[in-house]
Amino acid sequence: MSHYETITVSTSEGVSIITLNRPDSLNAFNETMKTELMDALKAVGRDAEVRSVVLTGAGRAFCSGQDLADLKDLYARPDPPELGGMLRAKYNPLIQRMREMEKPILAAVNGVAAGAGASFAMACDMRIASEKASFIQSFINVGLIPDCGGTFFLPRLVGLGKAMEMCTTGEKVGAEEALKIGLVNQVVAAEMLMETVTAVARKLATLPTKAIGLTKRLLNQSFTNDLAAQLEQEAFAQTTAAASRDHREGVQAFLEKRPPRFTGR
Repeated sequence: MSHYETITVSTSEGVSIITLNRPDSLNAFNETMKTELMDALKAVGRDAEVRSVVLTGAGRAFCSGQDLADLKDLYARPDPPELGGMLRAKYNPLIQRMREMEKPILAAVNGVAAGAGASFAMACDMRIASEKASFIQSFINVGLIPDCGGTFFLPRLVGLGKAMEMCTTGEKVGAEEALKIGLVNQVVAAEMLMETVTAVARKLATLPTKAIGLTKRLLNQSFTNDLAAQLEQEAFAQTTAAASRDHREGVQAFLEKRPPRFTGR
């Protein structure tokens, strides 16, 4: 893996852990971090030895969103900042890369996830939170709307009413409430977070990666397809899955009454 300034990447036993590494700024996004995160996502996506991914933050935060200090020149101009262009050029491709990646991505939410940071946690396939984690839709506090997919992911996870409440009040949601409303899959003690998430990621790394990727795609499509279209997509994906080496291995292992040895192919 490349050397990075604002993130770290470590890989072991089929799992790549990407850590946002600007702890002094609560892992807020600057331009370098956006570029480096995209590079890392592309790299782990290409690496056949990587079969699951963990996204977390260094220090006491997961990610506090956009670093506004990085935009001070933009706000010094008399014209309104063209934030839409920045989203289209930098943030949106990152979110799409995460959602289109075949390999499962787990968020290890170690602390506050605010603004775009909350959106990146929601863009992951599963979220496991430390008891110290919190989620804040902080956009409203500076007169903005949730972006980076926030208005897409949040109502799908917690329902429209709760999403509206979170987005319009900007109030902090703690880890236990996040679990109660379906925003996270699990809450664990802070000292157990990485051990717990890594264990789940390693389990996923031993499973049929192609089938996981196809399942991820189908679940994403289920919100826009009608039943007939979804059934057809399932039939198409099942044909693809049936052609994989892992399917053949799974059937063979079942017939031979032994644990399967999946390779992700």
